[in-house]
Amino acid sequence: MRRPIDPLLGLSIAGVLCLAVAPLLAQTATGVLEGRAAFGDWRADRPGVRRHILPRDLPAPQPAEAVANFVRVVQRTDQKPLVPSGFTVNLFASGLAGPRMIRAAPNGDIFIAESRAGRISVLRPDGGAAPKKSVFAAGLNYPFGIVADTGAVLRFPYRSGDLSPRGEPETVVP
Repeated sequence: MRRPIDPLLGLSIAGVLCLAVAPLLAQTATGVLEGRAAFGDWRADRPGVRRHILPRDLPAPQPAEAVANFVRVVQRTDQKPLVPSGFTVNLFASGLAGPRMIRAAPNGDIFIAESRAGRISVLRPDGGAAPKKSVFAAGLNYPFGIVADTGAVLRFPYRSGDLSPRGEPETVVP
């Protein structure tokens, strides 16, 4: 004679199975790009699309090409990325000379290391209008970070909201 299963025990087992199976089912959703299809650009992105890249999907190494790290300028078109409802995408800044590093200050200012121009610029957002641009530091040797010059690591005296250093830069690492 079979004993009936306690309903509470049955629900508990079903709940545990659902918790174990749900992540597996979520990974096979239609919004996941896998294999070579996962290597796309922004035109394949949409809200909710995810990419699942395994080591076997990666292209073979090309040592001769790996050392080249050049900026490639792409002409702007009127295409825009698809974003969730309620969001918009607009051009924030243009005319930068080899931007390499972007950092946001506590007050919302945007610092940009412009390598080709040898300077660090500050963009101050102005609502919906174009941001106001100032040169924070100039005369640098191909800066590739906010404080990293080609020949040294520098520290600039700064307080939140400053559009120029409060003094001469200090060499932290020559």
